[in-house]
Amino acid sequence: MTDRSILITGGSSGIGAAVAVMAAKRGYARVILTYAHNPDKAEAVANAVRAHGADAEIFKTDVADPQSIATLFASVRALSPLPLDLVNNAGIVDQKASIADLTPQRVQNIFAINVLGAFEVARQAVAYMRDHMGGGIVNITSTAARKGMANEYIDYAATKAAIDTFTIGLADELAPEGIRVNAVRPGLIDTEIHAKGGIPDRLEQFAHTTPMGRAGTADEVAEAVLWLLSDQASYTTRTTIDVAGGR
Repeated sequence: MTDRSILITGGSSGIGAAVAVMAAKRGYARVILTYAHNPDKAEAVANAVRAHGADAEIFKTDVADPQSIATLFASVRALSPLPLDLVNNAGIVDQKASIADLTPQRVQNIFAINVLGAFEVARQAVAYMRDHMGGGIVNITSTAARKGMANEYIDYAATKAAIDTFTIGLADELAPEGIRVNAVRPGLIDTEIHAKGGIPDRLEQFAHTTPMGRAGTADEVAEAVLWLLSDQASYTTRTTIDVAGGR
């Protein structure tokens, strides 16, 4: 058991849930999850974390609302102090669309969650790290940032491109303080996000087009996340790892 804590936004399903359970298996003392809509899923992940010997805390958080993020960190600060690692994972994708469908309301909503929320969570986390013995950050981005996603999810791709750039700038800013900032860029991963984007069979349509000929798993992404946060990656910052089967 290591005397460290990890905060995973969007930790009730998919990649966030996989990171949470794997973090407990790897010896984190405390795993903190946020969720937006489904407390039952969040509690199920928390129970899986506890089954591996870690403390688990879950907090309902709307990352599009700065006050909700402030409330989250007030709750985190009320816990016994431990160094904190952050996995900036919360994000959404909307329905498949072309440019005519990208209304201001839709674009504002996805940027509020995927970009503005990620910035504010990181800002609050860095303040905590400065007060409580440091930590590290991994941002979850997407190969969509490189592909653009024409006629599908241009707005989502643009948010992830923003996170790519944010990772670079924040890493440069925090390196002198010993806070490492990296990112993981998943490709076609077997999670619920494809159904949420209106294409539940997306993996069946496209997984064979990857050089490896298959979709990835949330656990494969979690392995990369936790390596970047580990002491084995102590000389790694400003780096983005693709977990995308070569795509």
